[in-house]
Amino acid sequence: MSQNRKVAVTGLGILSPVGNTVAEFWQALLAGKSGIGPITRFDTTSFATKFAGEIKNLDMDAFIPRKEQRHMDPFCQYGIVAAREAVADSGIKESGLPPERIGVIVGSGVGGLPVMQAQWTNYMARGVSRFSPFMIPQMISNILPGFIAIENGFKGPNFSVVSACATATHSIGVAFDAIRAGRADAMVTGGAEGAVCELGIGGFNSMKALSTRNDDPQGASRPFDRDRDGFVLSEGAGILVLEEMEHAKARGARIYCELAGFGATDDAYHITAPDATSVGPANGMKLALEDAELSPADIDYINAHGTSTHLNDAGETRAIKMALGEADARRVAISSTKSMTGHMLGATGGAESIVCALVLTHSVIPPTINYHTPDPECDLDYVPNTAREARVRACLSNNLGFGGHNATLCFKAV
Repeated sequence: MSQNRKVAVTGLGILSPVGNTVAEFWQALLAGKSGIGPITRFDTTSFATKFAGEIKNLDMDAFIPRKEQRHMDPFCQYGIVAAREAVADSGIKESGLPPERIGVIVGSGVGGLPVMQAQWTNYMARGVSRFSPFMIPQMISNILPGFIAIENGFKGPNFSVVSACATATHSIGVAFDAIRAGRADAMVTGGAEGAVCELGIGGFNSMKALSTRNDDPQGASRPFDRDRDGFVLSEGAGILVLEEMEHAKARGARIYCELAGFGATDDAYHITAPDATSVGPANGMKLALEDAELSPADIDYINAHGTSTHLNDAGETRAIKMALGEADARRVAISSTKSMTGHMLGATGGAESIVCALVLTHSVIPPTINYHTPDPECDLDYVPNTAREARVRACLSNNLGFGGHNATLCFKAV
């Protein structure tokens, strides 16, 4: 890997339960606004969890013709809209780069779950002849980077990375490596998810993973709080444009920050539960710091995975202490924006990388809302309930996925 090729973040695009543009998203986070509410998509009478983080107030017809929408799962629709914002924000299409030097690596943790559900329902009601010829391309995760490439004419590296809730973080890390290695000069990268459907809610409910705080949906996602009772499923997309630093500077691009390091490990322990030793995520953070040639003392903020589950929150707290050392772990500001957005599964690392880019740009840290009762196992500074102005030189973004997948990105100010 050529360490001489630095990587800039030059474009951001998002769809989230708290905002349908980067500006809306950022203002909502700083205001401590929750995007969680009762599910409107289907009848939740028989479900233990009756709320989620849905995309709201979005006229998809303004972005994608109705006929084309019918051939896309929601995760694809969300990813296309977010990618358009990121590509426009970056100006990469007008940069003069050959299309062969611009790639797309975007993933989805579960792919076309709503399409799978709808097609099976159709089959059961109407028989085998009613399967749609678009079913398979609608479902597969890699169709989204394909759509983004087709729309923009980008002919560089193009594929999906899938690692459950670490999908977008791994996607960004692999795209970062592609630029550093010289295989591309710019990459569109991140993740998208659209799993708020009966299969999504029912499947996670069967695992006892979701909060059932139906009387208080906006207070249900409470990372690191002693009274948390599970995560909140949500949807959306988070897309970044990465670009070789010297090229970005030469064309006068707005540079949000530098992506400086990437670390990836696995627990090799259990299909869903994290290893209680926390060695895996700790080593992922250490690798990201080493890759960025930074020390724990250089990190001023961590956007935590912070899912609002006991095993994750306590384990991530231990991992931060192991990776940074006790003194720096207690000094650094940590927040979980999932307290506001809910858990966007394979899209979450894209959304949270955008948070890191904006923290470095604006010198303000979004809070962890719904933090009211400290947990003795979670005893660090989680920026409770109110945004905080702070000078941030570098930050980490952590995401962990079923299968023991751990991924950390390190961003630094420019």
